[in-house]
Amino acid sequence: MDYINVSQAAKKWGLSERSIRNYCQQGRIVGAVLNGHLWLIPETAVKPERKKRSGKAPSDLISRLRLEKESGMTGGIYHKIQIELTYNSNHIEGSCLTKDQTRYIFETNTIGISDGSVNVDDVIETANHFRCIDLVIDQARYVLTEGFIKQLHLTLKNGTSDSRKTWFAVGDYKRLENEVGGIQTAKPDEVPQKMKELLKAYNQAKKKSFDELLQFHYDFERIHPFQDGNGRVGRLILFKECLRNDIVPFIIEDNIKEFYYRGLQEWKNEKGYLRDTCLTAQDRFIKYMEYFGIKHIN
Repeated sequence: MDYINVSQAAKKWGLSERSIRNYCQQGRIVGAVLNGHLWLIPETAVKPERKKRSGKAPSDLISRLRLEKESGMTGGIYHKIQIELTYNSNHIEGSCLTKDQTRYIFETNTIGISDGSVNVDDVIETANHFRCIDLVIDQARYVLTEGFIKQLHLTLKNGTSDSRKTWFAVGDYKRLENEVGGIQTAKPDEVPQKMKELLKAYNQAKKKSFDELLQFHYDFERIHPFQDGNGRVGRLILFKECLRNDIVPFIIEDNIKEFYYRGLQEWKNEKGYLRDTCLTAQDRFIKYMEYFGIKHIN
C-alpha cells in the first residue's frame, strides 16, 4: 500500500494540516497509521465527511451515535452499545471482566476491583474495544477496506502482551497457522490474496442483504486472517456493515454464543441456525432503539 504524509493529504483535500492530524487521531481517515511522530495516510483514503450540527436530536441510529459520542453524553444508546457490545464480544473470547467492571472502565476510565485480581490484557482490550466501536461509528458509511480491518485489529491488540511477541503481527495478517474450533483456516501465505478476493466480491454491490452480511462474516471467520482477535474484529465489522446498509445491527450476547458458534459451523449446509440466532439478537437491539426513540426499518 502506498502512503502520503499529512502535508500531501492537506493539499489534496484542501484542508489544513492541523485538521488532517485531528482526523487521524480521531480515526476518521481509514488506514492512517502513526509511524513514530508522523502520520502516514493511504494514498487511496477518502476525505472525511464534514460533521453536521443540529439543535434537534436525530432519530436515525448513525447520527444519534455520532452526536452522543462527540458530546460525551451518558445514559444514551451510544453508552449502552459501548458496554453491551464490548462486554459480550470480549466475554465470548474468554475475558473474565464482569459487565459491571466493563461499565466502570468505560464510565470512569479506572479499574474498580475490590477483591481478587484481573488479567491486564482483559482491561487493555476492554479499553481498546471502546475505541474500536468509535472507529466503527466514525467510518460507518465508508466502503469496507483492508486498511480499516487492519486498523481495527491494531486498535484492539495495541499494548497487549500479544503486541510484545515477535511472531504476533498486530495490525497485520497472521504469520503462523491457526485453527478455530478444530477447523483449519487459511494459511498465512494465502491470507492476503483471499482477503483481497473476499473484499472485491463483497464490495461489488452497494447494498447488502442480511444474509449477504452473514455470508461475509462466515467467510471472514473461515479465513481467520489474524493471529488472534478474529471473532471480535469480525463482529465489529458486522456491526459496521449493518449500519452502512441500514440494517438493524445486533449484539451476540454471551448467553446465545453456543447458537452463534453452531450457526457458523453449519452455515454451508444450513443457513437457518446462524440467521435465526442473529435475528433473535436483532430483536433485542430493536427494543433498545425503540426505548431511545430511534427509527428502524424492520
